[in-house]
Amino acid sequence: MIDLLIAGGGPAGLAAAIRAASLGMETVVVEPRASPVDKACGEGIMPSGVAALRALGIEVSGHPLRGIRYVDGARSAAAAFRGRAGLGVRRTALHTALHTRAVELGVRIVPGKAGEVRQSDDRVGVCGLTARWLIAADGLHSPVRRGLGLDGPESAVRRYGLRRHYAVDPWTEFVEVHWSRHGEAYVTPLGDGLVGVAVLGGKRRAYDSQLADFPRLAATLLGREAGSVRGAGPLRRRARSRRAGRVLLVGDAAGYVDALTGEGVALAVATAGAAVDALAAGRPQDYPAGWARLTRRHRLLTAGLLSVARRPATARLIVPAAHRAPALFGAAVRALQ
Repeated sequence: MIDLLIAGGGPAGLAAAIRAASLGMETVVVEPRASPVDKACGEGIMPSGVAALRALGIEVSGHPLRGIRYVDGARSAAAAFRGRAGLGVRRTALHTALHTRAVELGVRIVPGKAGEVRQSDDRVGVCGLTARWLIAADGLHSPVRRGLGLDGPESAVRRYGLRRHYAVDPWTEFVEVHWSRHGEAYVTPLGDGLVGVAVLGGKRRAYDSQLADFPRLAATLLGREAGSVRGAGPLRRRARSRRAGRVLLVGDAAGYVDALTGEGVALAVATAGAAVDALAAGRPQDYPAGWARLTRRHRLLTAGLLSVARRPATARLIVPAAHRAPALFGAAVRALQ
Protein backbone atom coordinates (compact mmCIF):
# COMPACT_ATOMS: atom_id res chain seq x y z
CA MET A 1 0.00 0.00 0.00
CA ILE A 2 1.12 3.58 -0.64
CA ASP A 3 2.35 5.16 2.58
CA LEU A 4 1.32 8.72 1.80
CA LEU A 5 -0.98 10.35 -0.74
CA ILE A 6 -0.70 14.09 -1.19
CA ALA A 7 -3.52 16.08 -2.80
CA GLY A 8 -1.91 19.11 -4.42
CA GLY A 9 1.48 19.56 -6.03
CA GLY A 10 2.22 23.16 -5.05
CA PRO A 11 5.08 24.15 -2.70
CA ALA A 12 3.40 22.70 0.42
CA GLY A 13 2.52 19.40 -1.24
CA LEU A 14 5.91 18.96 -2.87
CA ALA A 15 7.73 19.90 0.34
CA ALA A 16 5.71 17.22 2.16
CA ALA A 17 6.52 14.71 -0.58
CA ILE A 18 10.24 15.46 -0.42
CA ARG A 19 10.32 15.12 3.35
CA ALA A 20 8.33 11.87 3.24
CA ALA A 21 10.49 10.34 0.51
CA SER A 22 13.65 11.25 2.42
CA LEU A 23 12.24 9.24 5.35
CA GLY A 24 11.67 6.21 3.12
CA MET A 25 7.90 6.58 2.72
CA GLU A 26 6.32 5.57 -0.59
CA THR A 27 4.71 8.82 -1.69
CA VAL A 28 2.32 9.78 -4.48
CA VAL A 29 1.27 13.35 -5.34
CA VAL A 30 -2.02 13.97 -7.15
CA GLU A 31 -1.97 17.24 -9.11
CA PRO A 32 -4.12 18.27 -12.11
CA ARG A 33 -1.69 20.82 -13.56
CA ALA A 34 1.58 20.23 -15.39
CA SER A 35 4.80 21.58 -13.89
CA PRO A 36 5.72 24.37 -13.49
CA VAL A 37 2.60 25.84 -11.93
CA ASP A 38 2.33 29.62 -11.71
CA LYS A 39 -0.06 31.51 -9.44
CA ALA A 40 -0.59 34.89 -7.79
CA CYS A 41 2.24 35.12 -5.27
CA GLY A 42 4.45 37.86 -3.88
CA GLU A 43 7.45 35.62 -4.74
CA GLY A 44 9.53 36.74 -1.76
CA ILE A 45 10.85 33.97 0.52
CA MET A 46 11.78 34.90 4.08
CA PRO A 47 15.20 33.77 5.42
CA SER A 48 13.61 30.93 7.40
CA GLY A 49 11.96 29.70 4.21
CA VAL A 50 15.27 29.75 2.32
CA ALA A 51 16.88 27.71 5.11
CA ALA A 52 13.98 25.23 5.12
CA LEU A 53 14.25 24.74 1.37
CA ARG A 54 17.98 24.12 1.62
CA ALA A 55 17.34 21.49 4.29
CA LEU A 56 15.19 19.70 1.69
CA GLY A 57 18.04 19.86 -0.83
CA ILE A 58 16.51 22.76 -2.78
CA GLU A 59 18.82 25.42 -4.18
CA VAL A 60 17.09 27.96 -6.38
CA SER A 61 18.49 31.12 -7.96
CA GLY A 62 16.94 34.49 -7.35
CA HIS A 63 17.57 37.98 -6.00
CA PRO A 64 18.85 38.38 -2.41
CA LEU A 65 16.41 40.11 -0.07
CA ARG A 66 18.03 42.02 2.79
CA GLY A 67 14.93 43.24 4.59
CA ILE A 68 11.59 45.03 4.40
CA ARG A 69 10.91 48.67 3.57
CA TYR A 70 7.56 50.39 4.14
CA VAL A 71 6.82 53.30 1.80
CA ASP A 72 4.06 55.91 1.81
CA GLY A 73 4.76 58.59 -0.80
CA ALA A 74 8.00 60.32 0.18
CA ARG A 75 8.11 58.71 3.63
CA SER A 76 9.69 55.34 4.35
CA ALA A 77 10.97 53.02 7.07
CA ALA A 78 13.34 50.09 6.56
CA ALA A 79 14.44 47.13 8.66
CA ALA A 80 17.13 44.63 7.67
CA PHE A 81 16.97 40.92 8.35
CA ARG A 82 19.40 39.68 10.96
CA GLY A 83 22.10 37.39 9.54
CA ARG A 84 20.61 35.38 6.68
CA ALA A 85 19.06 36.91 3.56
CA GLY A 86 15.73 36.09 2.02
CA LEU A 87 15.28 35.44 -1.68
CA GLY A 88 13.11 36.83 -4.45
CA VAL A 89 12.25 33.86 -6.71
CA ARG A 90 9.91 33.43 -9.64
CA ARG A 91 7.09 31.13 -8.60
CA THR A 92 7.73 28.94 -11.66
CA ALA A 93 11.43 28.59 -10.78
CA LEU A 94 10.56 27.55 -7.22
CA HIS A 95 8.01 25.02 -8.42
CA THR A 96 10.42 23.54 -10.96
CA ALA A 97 13.10 23.07 -8.28
CA LEU A 98 10.67 21.39 -5.88
CA HIS A 99 9.21 19.16 -8.59
CA THR A 100 12.67 18.08 -9.78
CA ARG A 101 13.82 17.24 -6.26
CA ALA A 102 10.68 15.22 -5.53
CA VAL A 103 11.08 13.17 -8.70
CA GLU A 104 14.77 12.58 -7.92
CA LEU A 105 13.73 11.03 -4.60
CA GLY A 106 11.26 8.67 -6.26
CA VAL A 107 8.01 10.53 -5.63
CA ARG A 108 5.35 9.57 -8.16
CA ILE A 109 3.32 12.49 -9.47
CA VAL A 110 0.07 11.54 -11.18
CA PRO A 111 -2.40 13.79 -12.98
CA GLY A 112 -5.73 14.14 -11.26
CA LYS A 113 -7.86 16.30 -9.02
CA ALA A 114 -8.77 15.13 -5.55
CA GLY A 115 -12.48 14.53 -5.19
CA GLU A 116 -14.37 12.59 -2.56
CA VAL A 117 -12.23 11.24 0.26
CA ARG A 118 -13.05 7.77 1.58
CA GLN A 119 -11.40 6.52 4.74
CA SER A 120 -11.56 3.69 7.24
CA ASP A 121 -9.63 2.82 10.37
CA ASP A 122 -6.48 1.87 8.48
CA ARG A 123 -6.59 3.50 5.03
CA VAL A 124 -7.75 6.47 3.02
CA GLY A 125 -8.58 6.75 -0.65
CA VAL A 126 -8.95 9.56 -3.15
CA CYS A 127 -8.80 9.82 -6.94
CA GLY A 128 -8.81 6.01 -7.29
CA LEU A 129 -5.71 5.60 -5.09
CA THR A 130 -5.45 4.14 -1.59
CA ALA A 131 -2.85 4.92 1.06
CA ARG A 132 -2.25 4.80 4.77
CA TRP A 133 -2.44 8.59 5.06
CA LEU A 134 -3.52 11.61 3.03
CA ILE A 135 -2.09 15.10 3.22
CA ALA A 136 -4.35 17.80 1.78
CA ALA A 137 -2.17 20.53 0.27
CA ASP A 138 -4.70 21.66 -2.31
CA GLY A 139 -4.59 25.35 -1.63
CA LEU A 140 -6.55 28.30 -0.35
CA HIS A 141 -9.94 26.99 -1.51
CA SER A 142 -9.15 23.35 -0.69
CA PRO A 143 -11.79 20.94 -2.08
CA VAL A 144 -10.57 18.29 0.37
CA ARG A 145 -11.08 20.62 3.34
CA ARG A 146 -14.55 21.49 2.11
CA GLY A 147 -15.48 17.88 1.36
CA LEU A 148 -14.49 16.80 4.88
CA GLY A 149 -16.65 19.52 6.42
CA LEU A 150 -13.60 21.34 7.80
CA ASP A 151 -14.32 24.76 6.25
CA GLY A 152 -14.57 27.34 9.00
CA PRO A 153 -16.92 30.33 8.91
CA GLU A 154 -16.18 32.88 6.22
CA SER A 155 -14.53 36.07 7.38
CA ALA A 156 -16.33 39.40 7.12
CA VAL A 157 -12.99 40.85 5.99
CA ARG A 158 -12.41 39.99 2.33
CA ARG A 159 -9.08 40.74 0.71
CA TYR A 160 -7.89 40.01 -2.81
CA GLY A 161 -4.45 39.91 -4.41
CA LEU A 162 -3.21 40.48 -7.97
CA ARG A 163 0.35 40.15 -9.30
CA ARG A 164 2.19 41.22 -12.44
CA HIS A 165 5.86 41.23 -13.49
CA TYR A 166 7.70 44.24 -14.87
CA ALA A 167 10.88 44.43 -16.96
CA VAL A 168 12.63 46.85 -14.60
CA ASP A 169 16.01 46.49 -12.89
CA PRO A 170 15.48 46.08 -9.13
CA TRP A 171 16.36 49.35 -7.40
CA THR A 172 16.80 47.83 -3.95
CA GLU A 173 17.53 44.57 -2.13
CA PHE A 174 14.54 45.17 0.13
CA VAL A 175 10.97 44.06 -0.41
CA GLU A 176 9.08 47.34 -0.64
CA VAL A 177 5.57 47.55 0.79
CA HIS A 178 3.84 50.67 -0.52
CA TRP A 179 0.82 51.76 1.52
CA SER A 180 -2.31 53.67 0.59
CA ARG A 181 -5.73 54.17 2.18
CA HIS A 182 -7.11 51.36 0.03
CA GLY A 183 -4.45 48.65 0.16
CA GLU A 184 -0.81 47.78 -0.39
CA ALA A 185 1.59 47.15 -3.27
CA TYR A 186 4.47 44.72 -2.73
CA VAL A 187 7.55 45.13 -4.93
CA THR A 188 9.84 42.08 -4.91
CA PRO A 189 13.21 42.06 -6.73
CA LEU A 190 13.43 38.84 -8.75
CA GLY A 191 16.62 39.20 -10.79
CA ASP A 192 18.32 41.31 -13.40
CA GLY A 193 15.69 43.29 -15.26
CA LEU A 194 12.69 41.89 -13.38
CA VAL A 195 10.52 42.80 -10.40
CA GLY A 196 7.19 41.41 -9.28
CA VAL A 197 4.46 43.75 -8.04
CA ALA A 198 1.52 42.38 -6.08
CA VAL A 199 -1.39 44.62 -5.08
CA LEU A 200 -3.69 43.70 -2.20
CA GLY A 201 -6.91 45.32 -1.09
CA GLY A 202 -10.41 44.85 0.18
CA LYS A 203 -12.22 45.39 -3.11
CA ARG A 204 -12.18 43.48 -6.39
CA ARG A 205 -10.75 46.07 -8.75
CA ALA A 206 -8.71 45.88 -11.93
CA TYR A 207 -4.96 45.68 -11.41
CA ASP A 208 -4.21 49.03 -13.11
CA SER A 209 -6.89 50.72 -11.03
CA GLN A 210 -5.28 49.49 -7.82
CA LEU A 211 -1.76 50.35 -8.96
CA ALA A 212 -2.94 53.93 -9.62
CA ASP A 213 -3.32 54.31 -5.83
CA PHE A 214 0.52 54.45 -5.78
CA PRO A 215 1.34 57.18 -8.34
CA ARG A 216 5.12 57.23 -7.83
CA LEU A 217 5.38 53.48 -8.20
CA ALA A 218 2.99 53.44 -11.17
CA ALA A 219 5.12 56.06 -12.96
CA THR A 220 8.25 53.94 -12.46
CA LEU A 221 6.55 50.88 -13.95
CA LEU A 222 4.68 52.58 -16.79
CA GLY A 223 5.02 50.67 -20.06
CA ARG A 224 7.30 47.98 -18.58
CA GLU A 225 4.73 45.19 -18.17
CA ALA A 226 6.25 41.72 -18.62
CA GLY A 227 3.41 39.26 -18.31
CA SER A 228 -0.24 38.82 -17.53
CA VAL A 229 -2.03 39.54 -14.25
CA ARG A 230 -2.72 36.65 -11.88
CA GLY A 231 -5.13 36.88 -8.98
CA ALA A 232 -6.22 35.13 -5.78
CA GLY A 233 -8.84 35.60 -3.09
CA PRO A 234 -10.64 35.99 -0.88
CA LEU A 235 -7.46 35.43 1.10
CA ARG A 236 -8.74 34.78 4.63
CA ARG A 237 -9.62 31.09 5.10
CA ARG A 238 -10.40 29.18 8.27
CA ALA A 239 -10.28 25.46 8.99
CA ARG A 240 -12.17 23.90 11.90
CA SER A 241 -9.33 21.45 12.42
CA ARG A 242 -6.03 20.52 10.79
CA ARG A 243 -6.87 16.80 11.02
CA ALA A 244 -9.83 14.59 10.16
CA GLY A 245 -9.11 10.90 10.74
CA ARG A 246 -6.33 9.87 8.38
CA VAL A 247 -6.20 13.26 6.63
CA LEU A 248 -3.90 16.14 7.62
CA LEU A 249 -4.14 19.67 6.19
CA VAL A 250 -0.99 21.66 5.38
CA GLY A 251 -0.09 24.97 3.76
CA ASP A 252 -2.94 27.27 2.72
CA ALA A 253 -5.42 24.38 2.98
CA ALA A 254 -4.90 24.39 6.76
CA GLY A 255 -6.04 28.00 7.05
CA TYR A 256 -4.72 31.36 5.91
CA VAL A 257 -4.77 34.84 7.41
CA ASP A 258 -3.31 37.23 4.81
CA ALA A 259 -0.29 37.87 2.59
CA LEU A 260 0.68 41.02 4.53
CA THR A 261 3.79 39.55 6.14
CA GLY A 262 5.04 37.40 3.25
CA GLU A 263 5.56 34.11 5.07
CA GLY A 264 3.55 31.83 2.77
CA VAL A 265 6.39 29.64 1.47
CA ALA A 266 8.18 29.44 4.82
CA LEU A 267 5.01 28.32 6.60
CA ALA A 268 4.09 25.90 3.81
CA VAL A 269 7.43 24.09 4.13
CA ALA A 270 7.35 24.15 7.94
CA THR A 271 3.82 22.78 8.31
CA ALA A 272 4.41 20.17 5.61
CA GLY A 273 7.46 18.90 7.48
CA ALA A 274 5.59 18.83 10.78
CA ALA A 275 2.75 16.80 9.28
CA VAL A 276 5.07 14.22 7.73
CA ASP A 277 7.18 13.94 10.89
CA ALA A 278 4.04 13.33 12.96
CA LEU A 279 3.00 10.54 10.62
CA ALA A 280 6.48 9.01 10.57
CA ALA A 281 6.50 8.99 14.38
CA GLY A 282 3.10 7.30 14.47
CA ARG A 283 1.58 10.30 16.27
CA PRO A 284 -0.75 12.09 13.83
CA GLN A 285 -2.67 13.42 16.83
CA ASP A 286 0.30 15.70 17.60
CA TYR A 287 0.10 17.58 14.33
CA PRO A 288 -2.72 20.10 15.08
CA ALA A 289 -0.85 21.37 18.16
CA GLY A 290 2.39 21.45 16.16
CA TRP A 291 0.68 23.45 13.42
CA ALA A 292 -0.65 25.93 15.99
CA ARG A 293 2.81 26.36 17.51
CA LEU A 294 4.55 26.87 14.15
CA THR A 295 2.02 29.41 12.88
CA ARG A 296 1.11 31.27 16.11
CA ARG A 297 3.52 34.19 15.71
CA HIS A 298 2.56 34.68 12.08
CA ARG A 299 -1.16 34.54 12.83
CA LEU A 300 -0.95 37.03 15.70
CA LEU A 301 1.29 39.56 13.95
CA THR A 302 -0.56 39.34 10.64
CA ALA A 303 -3.99 39.65 12.25
CA GLY A 304 -2.82 42.65 14.28
CA LEU A 305 -1.35 44.45 11.29
CA LEU A 306 -4.38 43.61 9.19
CA SER A 307 -6.74 45.12 11.76
CA VAL A 308 -4.84 48.41 11.44
CA ALA A 309 -4.34 48.27 7.67
CA ARG A 310 -7.97 47.68 6.75
CA ARG A 311 -9.13 51.00 8.21
CA PRO A 312 -8.14 54.04 6.10
CA ALA A 313 -7.86 56.27 9.15
CA THR A 314 -5.29 54.00 10.80
CA ALA A 315 -3.60 52.63 7.65
CA ARG A 316 -2.11 56.06 6.95
CA LEU A 317 -0.37 55.96 10.34
CA ILE A 318 1.56 52.72 9.69
CA VAL A 319 4.58 54.15 7.85
CA PRO A 320 4.96 57.24 10.12
CA ALA A 321 4.80 54.95 13.17
CA ALA A 322 7.43 52.61 11.70
CA HIS A 323 9.63 55.62 10.85
CA ARG A 324 9.37 57.05 14.37
CA ALA A 325 9.97 53.70 16.10
CA PRO A 326 12.65 51.96 14.00
CA ALA A 327 13.66 49.61 16.81
CA LEU A 328 10.11 48.34 17.18
CA PHE A 329 9.67 48.01 13.40
CA GLY A 330 12.96 46.12 13.15
CA ALA A 331 11.95 43.76 15.94
CA ALA A 332 8.66 42.98 14.18
CA VAL A 333 10.43 42.26 10.87
CA ARG A 334 13.02 40.03 12.52
CA ALA A 335 10.31 38.18 14.41
CA LEU A 336 8.89 37.12 11.06
CA GLN A 337 12.13 36.23 9.33
